[in-house]
Amino acid sequence: MKETFGQRFQRLRKAANFTQEDVAKRLNISAQAVSKWENDISAPDISALTDIADMFGVTTDVLLGKSADEATFVPDAKKDIDNLMFRVFVDSADGDKVRVNLPVALVKIFAESDDGGDVKINGKNILQGIDLKQLLSLVERGLLGKIVEVTSADGDKIEVVVE
Repeated sequence: MKETFGQRFQRLRKAANFTQEDVAKRLNISAQAVSKWENDISAPDISALTDIADMFGVTTDVLLGKSADEATFVPDAKKDIDNLMFRVFVDSADGDKVRVNLPVALVKIFAESDDGGDVKINGKNILQGIDLKQLLSLVERGLLGKIVEVTSADGDKIEVVVE
């Protein structure tokens, strides 16, 4: 089933650790309007889309569900690697949901560390088997979008999106 705008908006809001009230204050609207967006009762005015995307640190394409589904190469002239983020989404089989936004510079530090970038949550290395150095190499050459989507044998789902 395709993610609705409201579901995507709520996922992005929660990933940014914003409450509905936080979003309402930032956009100078009511919390009820935000609730209606998340429940797909109404949608934001088109003139607010860039402000919403900027607030969540995503493109309007991602906000509208048009680009995170597949990775694309972007020419060097159109990307600033220092402003890119690794967005890691983990849904564990146990019901835990983890959303982490990591600047590319921090991912570089993880990749070069002695443990090879192990990121552990509840004792599990959530990025086990994912070569961070290889991912960074692809990002530096211009790969953006959803670059990893894994479902483990345990039922854990991991997604890595670069924006």
